[in-house]
Amino acid sequence: MAGHEIPEPADRKRVADSTVDPLAVEQPRHACDPAFRHGVVVGFDGSTSSERALAYAIGMARRSGSGLIIVHVANRLPTTVWAGCEPPVFVDVPDHRTEVLGLELACAEHLAEVPWILVERGGDICHELEEVGREYAADAIVVGSTHGIVGRIFGSVAGRLARRAQRPVVVIP
Repeated sequence: MAGHEIPEPADRKRVADSTVDPLAVEQPRHACDPAFRHGVVVGFDGSTSSERALAYAIGMARRSGSGLIIVHVANRLPTTVWAGCEPPVFVDVPDHRTEVLGLELACAEHLAEVPWILVERGGDICHELEEVGREYAADAIVVGSTHGIVGRIFGSVAGRLARRAQRPVVVIP
């Protein structure tokens, strides 16, 4: 039949091409642990509001039978602080707070109820939380509310995240 292609049956096995090295073909890699796909992402920095968000996220993950992805976003400082050069370039500054938080979380009894992992990122908090949510195909992102003058001047993390996130954002007061 001219002009028509006959589709291949779905169950037909393809013959291996001897010219292609099977080791050279890249296998698709998952960006995250599949056990935590469709889990709950929670931003955690050790503050009181993030502890409340963590408690809520634990209950949410337990009720849905999913894993908990705890995200700590480390600070990034402009190099102008260090060298006085222009234009400002951001560098990663070692943040040992993640190690301390990891040890605290490992000792927390309330985390024994759900499987969890701690992910460290550097950069803008809103961007990194949404990026982790995308990588893990998270069902929700839970954050604590920001109190104080900094949140009023620059906008809260929760407010900015709620405006730009592609998944539900739960803000815990």
